[in-house]
Amino acid sequence: MASITNSKHSEVNGDCVYTPNKMESNKVTVVLGAQWGDEGKGKVVDLLALNSDIVCRCQGGNNAGHTVVVNGKEFDFHLLPSGIINQECISLIGNGVVIHLPGLFEELKKNESKGMENWQNRLIISDRAHLVFDIHQQVDGLQEAEKGKNSLGTTKKGIGPTYSSKATRNGIRIGDLLGDFQIFEEKFRSLAATYKRMFPSLEVDIENELAKYKEYAVKIRPLVRDTVSYLHKEIRSGRKVLVEGANAAMLDIDFGTYPYVTSSNCSIGGVCTGLGLPPRLIGEVLGVVKAYTTRVGDGPFPTELHDEMGKLLQERGHEVGVTTRRVRRCGWLDLVVVQYTASVNGYTSLCLTKLDILDNLEEIKVGVAYKLNGKKIDYFPSSMTELSAVEVEYVTLPGWACSTEDVRELSKLPPNAKAYVKLIEDYLQIPVKYIGVGQGRESIINVA
Repeated sequence: MASITNSKHSEVNGDCVYTPNKMESNKVTVVLGAQWGDEGKGKVVDLLALNSDIVCRCQGGNNAGHTVVVNGKEFDFHLLPSGIINQECISLIGNGVVIHLPGLFEELKKNESKGMENWQNRLIISDRAHLVFDIHQQVDGLQEAEKGKNSLGTTKKGIGPTYSSKATRNGIRIGDLLGDFQIFEEKFRSLAATYKRMFPSLEVDIENELAKYKEYAVKIRPLVRDTVSYLHKEIRSGRKVLVEGANAAMLDIDFGTYPYVTSSNCSIGGVCTGLGLPPRLIGEVLGVVKAYTTRVGDGPFPTELHDEMGKLLQERGHEVGVTTRRVRRCGWLDLVVVQYTASVNGYTSLCLTKLDILDNLEEIKVGVAYKLNGKKIDYFPSSMTELSAVEVEYVTLPGWACSTEDVRELSKLPPNAKAYVKLIEDYLQIPVKYIGVGQGRESIINVA
């Protein structure tokens, strides 16, 4: 019988009992958005990175926007993992991410000017990650324009067209850029010609682009490696790995409110495919939930508020997109949404953010069920027609009418605020491990 490598077995009463090896006992922690994005994942990742060795991005591109406030300084990340502020931590951009190199270097320069130091020795990029070209961004805009009033409200960052290139197998990876440049040039010309046939109005200065990418190849080379073997080696050695999901579960290409979604799997499956990790290495899955609900762009939003309360949440929460600068739509917390994404992602705990934004409200509503045609439904609709037609059933709780911004212990939260948290825990049957009551990492209450 063939031996099984990297595993241990023992006999107990004649039965074969599996004992995990060191790699399998060292689990990866994952942080995922539980709604439509903008839940405050960056702040949570920044906090957890203080006790991590490696922080990874696994999917998406610079359509993501994560804000981190450290010592009063605000950092905006789009491609970089939010843990890069921690100088003791390695930041890794995995194979599932699509990378716009001009945007990456601009982001590095911008955050370096704010005090981000020594990133050159702490940033690793997968050679399998696909490149987003300016062509992809132009195509993104053209495709949106073609849809007219049926446009999806994309960020026009070229993310969708790049994942499309990847799926049709004419995409170009970081490894291609660092290989034989003549082969890279042939692939780039072929990609440009393909898009030119599809969009005759497309303008591409191929020679200028090739010259730019020759320079980018030199700049990016020291950062690139095979991240799959690197991660597995580091996990075997006992290093603590934290994975930062971009976007959020309701924007997932398969499980989100399709077609008003992003082009990647931003649920738990994207962690495995975007980094080359087997499911058995996934440990804690922390779902980040905003204390109310927001979304950017078009698509159904059952608990959306179109009145003064919606405006109040927008103003108090400073709800403007980090990437798009668009005002976010606001509504009450929808626990039907969070329960659905919990079933997909298997959250082991939650971080409830922006609780302080609700401080001045006399009463707070929470969506707890959907009705369709007058009947309560026990599923989350895949049809956007159905989702647009649901009637939300709410429970109403009294507000706490006092500030929570300086609270740092659960016991010191107002009773009505604790009741709000308990309602969420009881409904979802998932513990709330962290509560955010401000912008900085110091404003997160550790409930555990």
